[in-house]
Amino acid sequence: MPLDDAPATRVPLADVTPAIALGPLDGRYRPAVAPLVDHLSEAALNRARVEVEVEWVIHLTSHAVVPGAPELAPDEQQYLRDVVATFGADEVAELAEIERTTVHDVKAVEYFLKRRLAAAPDALRADTVLPRVNELVHFALTSEDVNNLSYALMVRGAVSQVWFPAAVELADEVAALAAEHAAVPMLALTHGQPATPTTLGKELAVLAHRLRRQLRRIASDEYLGKLNGATGTYGAHLAAVPDADWQVVSRTFVEHLGLTWNPLTTQIESHDWQAELYADVARYNRVLHNLATDVWTYISRGVFTQIPVAGATGSSTMPHKVNPIRFENAEANLEISCALLDTLASTLVTSRLQRDLTDSTTQRNIGPAFGHSLLAIDNVRRGLRALSVDTAMLARELDANWEVLGEAVQSAMRAASVAGVAGMDNPYERLKELTRGQRLTADDMRAFVDSLGLPQDVTERLRNLSPGSYTGLAASLVAHLE
Repeated sequence: MPLDDAPATRVPLADVTPAIALGPLDGRYRPAVAPLVDHLSEAALNRARVEVEVEWVIHLTSHAVVPGAPELAPDEQQYLRDVVATFGADEVAELAEIERTTVHDVKAVEYFLKRRLAAAPDALRADTVLPRVNELVHFALTSEDVNNLSYALMVRGAVSQVWFPAAVELADEVAALAAEHAAVPMLALTHGQPATPTTLGKELAVLAHRLRRQLRRIASDEYLGKLNGATGTYGAHLAAVPDADWQVVSRTFVEHLGLTWNPLTTQIESHDWQAELYADVARYNRVLHNLATDVWTYISRGVFTQIPVAGATGSSTMPHKVNPIRFENAEANLEISCALLDTLASTLVTSRLQRDLTDSTTQRNIGPAFGHSLLAIDNVRRGLRALSVDTAMLARELDANWEVLGEAVQSAMRAASVAGVAGMDNPYERLKELTRGQRLTADDMRAFVDSLGLPQDVTERLRNLSPGSYTGLAASLVAHLE
């Protein structure tokens, strides 16, 4: 059958109602990422545009920027802000209908808001001045004035209200696991080989510390905005109202929105703040990816056992399996998120001369970038909650690797040599000969220690040492997370 000939009897899935999602974030994984819709969807973008336009009208009238413009009464300001507050399914549909005519999304928002001003006498009161400020909607603005502020508000809301709290909760849960298992000894593996023992808690604390450091960077990131016209010169502003201090008007408006004012731009806000934020979020993702792969390895090694979910299937053919699917899913989602964030960060910092439109399409993928990260966070949190530590296995593994005490013994010999004890020559080489590629028992190690001629107190200290107690300050280091 030719590749382009689908069976005629097939139901076209594109015509099914309700509509079937093309991507997994709006389909299979919708429950985990739904909160981002309120901030990073197309509807959220249009609502943010309406908010910027509304606040601009209020700002112009409140500060008497345009001569002859009436000052809005409190109920009139509230009427305008209610347009934003009540923005929902009907308004989304209305804007879509207007845009089919304008073929321009920001112009559709302008016309949408002007309809609300025209309807104000019927909805509010007959003598309202709102119809008179009709031409202050989108006054002296370019679409990018609206869009850059809208995206800054959207991304700030998505980060502060959805992504960041989830990321913090995950880091806190890892920190809590670290505290719980601070003193649980564990054989370390460097280069995949048995190495100086550590504690499970200390290793988890390293990851929690790394995650929290990235969160501190993200918490300090700025969200910039600009309002200065078609090429960043305030040309239209001065032409219309030459006596206004437009830089002050612009700065105070951007700061009123809770953003940092960018005084020097082309037509677009330069998006550097976005690149900085996305790089930091991607770095958090990569640390979390490291956590996912480490935990996966610990599960494979037997450090963690997974608590089976009643009724769940691990393998379609092997009924004994409980697969680490949460951590594997997290890996994949983090990789997709980082790929998108890296692309956003590298693309958005470049604009051809005073303006190109590559950012228009690029920024519409901010939602998927954060969505896959948020989904990964959910994956890992659910995976961590289904883990149990096999302390008996850890003890067996440690007891099978007495050769890891070679480091401790040769270090004690070095210290004794410096103190003037005879017979401590070539400590590293002697321990290497004894231990490299060998499996030693407790008796083997203690016999070697007894043969060295170390001072009695040092001999006793080393004889009392075991792989399970050779963890240094690991347990107490977890306190650095507090």
